[in-house]
Amino acid sequence: MEIQGTMSVLGFGNMGQAIVRGLIETGTLPPERIVVFDVDPGKADEAKGLGLGLAATPQDLASPCNVLLLAVKPQNMAEALDPLASVLDGDALVVSIMAGVSIASLQARLGESRRVARVMPNLPALVNASAAAIAMSANCSEADKEAAQAIFEAVGMAEFVQEDAMDTITALSGSGPAYFFYMAECMTRAAASLGLSESQAGRLAAQTLLGAGLLLRDSGEPAQTLRERVTSKGGTTAAALGRFQEKGFEEVIAA
Repeated sequence: MEIQGTMSVLGFGNMGQAIVRGLIETGTLPPERIVVFDVDPGKADEAKGLGLGLAATPQDLASPCNVLLLAVKPQNMAEALDPLASVLDGDALVVSIMAGVSIASLQARLGESRRVARVMPNLPALVNASAAAIAMSANCSEADKEAAQAIFEAVGMAEFVQEDAMDTITALSGSGPAYFFYMAECMTRAAASLGLSESQAGRLAAQTLLGAGLLLRDSGEPAQTLRERVTSKGGTTAAALGRFQEKGFEEVIAA
């Protein structure tokens, strides 16, 4: 789906850049309809390299635009948003990836009737493999939902959720990549301690996680079924999983 109109992007760090690159690469939005502002002059050079428009000030960014993507750090919310409130197009959809910032907080600063999509993407957006959760304000239209979905499907997959699920989403897919990275670290160190080179162990661990994830996503089967298929009765995998259970693996994950 191609997004209609223009999109302004406030903040052009890793996530902002990943989303914009995905939009361009998938043809969801051409670069000439994207305008960027970032306080870091170096980010302007990167935006120029992609053929994007540059705003001299946040106020210039906000008017006119059809979609405003907020990709600044949550601690910078007040200084970033306050200059926009009086100039932002009244019909613009605000899409925020600021972690922990509620729809109500955004509406308090940008207008109580402002249509808002609050989104929790994750770091794999950098390789177009994000798992994003989207919560829409009650006054959003179907067209707003389609626009938000198109933005985040340009860098992975997206699920609509109620806003009160966002804390759970943060623990699941927002922080989740770090859990898998840590598991890969542990697997690599353990294999290296048994004589495998660290670089070789690292590559095998990474590919194992990638392959397992793709199989889980694409097979259509639940994780339990796939686990059981890999686990021969009395075999080494069963022994390893037994150790996981003895050490309280499920309780650790839940905690």
